[in-house]
Amino acid sequence: MLSYRHAFHAGNHADVLKHFVLAETLAYYRQKDKPWTYVDTHAGAGCYALESEVAGKTAEFVDGIGRLWERDDLPAALTAYRDAVRQFNPGGRLLFYPGSPALAMTFARENDALQLFELHPADAQTLQKTFADETRRVRVYAADGLAGLKRVLPPASRRAVTLIDPSYEVKDDYRRVVDALAAALRRFATGCYLLWYPLLARAESRRLPDKLAALGAGSWLHVRLRVRQPSADGFGMFGSGLYMVNPPWVLPERLAAALPWLVKALGVDDGAGFELDHFVE
Repeated sequence: MLSYRHAFHAGNHADVLKHFVLAETLAYYRQKDKPWTYVDTHAGAGCYALESEVAGKTAEFVDGIGRLWERDDLPAALTAYRDAVRQFNPGGRLLFYPGSPALAMTFARENDALQLFELHPADAQTLQKTFADETRRVRVYAADGLAGLKRVLPPASRRAVTLIDPSYEVKDDYRRVVDALAAALRRFATGCYLLWYPLLARAESRRLPDKLAALGAGSWLHVRLRVRQPSADGFGMFGSGLYMVNPPWVLPERLAAALPWLVKALGVDDGAGFELDHFVE
């Protein structure tokens, strides 16, 4: 959706969950010498100034990364994520938040590669400027990422982490992400896929996990983080979820250790909580 700009939501509770799991996954992938490819279907602008007019209008980061920023009791599993964010804030103040492509770049080595899709013209242009000096390792496509997966899968590296996270402001996104993941698995069954979605009262959000499970992946992980009770009027996001295919085998234990702490740190009311289900072969 061309009206959607992630800058309004940068660093919020959904980003914390999404990027924490992404950081854990990429940290695992870089343990081997073999190169990997990171694919992002909705890369956004790359990095966000939190004091800008756009980000400041909603200031959602205050109740997201802002709640972790100065804590000295983070579980070990969360430190890689926060340390990555700190690389963009060398002065110590929380002024910038890295989007998923910028975060992935902090884990990328010389032979790793990034394939980034962004459809919004302004954000795609910003993304291209951000990675203008990294054209050997980074390819930016001003294109629809869900449709573009077939262009980059399977990767030459044969090891890849793919993040699928549209805005879901268009109802059809719920159908398209299922179709895109199914097609990606047919092309590259051994890839690692992270599919993010919002927790909303709307039926499409509630039905999505069952449709993803019906794809029949052998190894999978499903995590949901709720920060508040659903609103009485049924509007608004009260948390978010990630459905993963082929997650690192160490990830369930790492998440189980960190999620209770994260619920307490990000929870707004007694509706806060988490669920973690998995089957990792």
